[in-house]
Amino acid sequence: MSEVQVVWEIPALLGEGPVWVEAENAVYWVDIFNNKVHRYALADGGKTTWTFDFEVTSLNPRAGGGFIGTIKDGYAWINFDVLSAQPIVLPEADMPNNRFNDGKVDNSGRYWAGTMDMDQAEESGALYRLDPDLTVQQVDADYIICNGPTFNLDNTIIYHTDSIKRKIYALDIGADGSLSNKRVFTEFTNDTDGVPDGMTTDSEDCLWVAHFGGARITRYSPAGEILQVVPIPALNITSCTFAGADLDTLYIVTASTAMSDEQLKQYPLAGSLFSYQPGVKGNPTPLFAG
Repeated sequence: MSEVQVVWEIPALLGEGPVWVEAENAVYWVDIFNNKVHRYALADGGKTTWTFDFEVTSLNPRAGGGFIGTIKDGYAWINFDVLSAQPIVLPEADMPNNRFNDGKVDNSGRYWAGTMDMDQAEESGALYRLDPDLTVQQVDADYIICNGPTFNLDNTIIYHTDSIKRKIYALDIGADGSLSNKRVFTEFTNDTDGVPDGMTTDSEDCLWVAHFGGARITRYSPAGEILQVVPIPALNITSCTFAGADLDTLYIVTASTAMSDEQLKQYPLAGSLFSYQPGVKGNPTPLFAG
């Protein structure tokens, strides 16, 4: 195991959704509140930032090249050359107080993404699944802030979070992508835990969960047991992903939003990108099949 390293000192307001793009050997991540997408090149440490006229809330590479992502109201093709988004389907265009939040592609090439109430009060959020044929289904509901998701190794379980409720759920995935048997995988019960945010799965089928307001990431076994706790020198940890040729390094994104002046002084690296080698490997990034 290594020490946690800061690899890009940047005051992202809401850094989210890190994804390793194998073809480029680079980690992409979004800063939702600043309408930015960042790219960190692993080979030489090169840093690139694109600024859009809209929020990109999650991002994933496509099997056919290019990127798909989520914007406020739904799914879109993201074009970095002209800084545009071409909508695919906008299932919440008639819900002005909602926005899409976190999302991820599973091993079947389907893009799962959740929505949230921007006032962080109403259970107006839902979980959607975009299939490769570009049809969308709402597969779960009654979330305040959707976060995650991640999947077990054989793609039969999705883990999904409601940050405000401080719960991570596990749901069984059917062959057709339907969900059943929703249960609580784990729950944050202490104030020092913060709230559960984004997460990823390693090659041993364990979960790495970001603590927003908790200054750490935690590794859980498939049974929900805490295996490892890694302190991070930032308060609001939002998500993480494994990256690199050996998939042995976690890249961890953070946020500087919702912090007091005192907290910003205590955590001057808030919003930065960090790396950590935990001694276990991750899994390749699935590509969207559409």
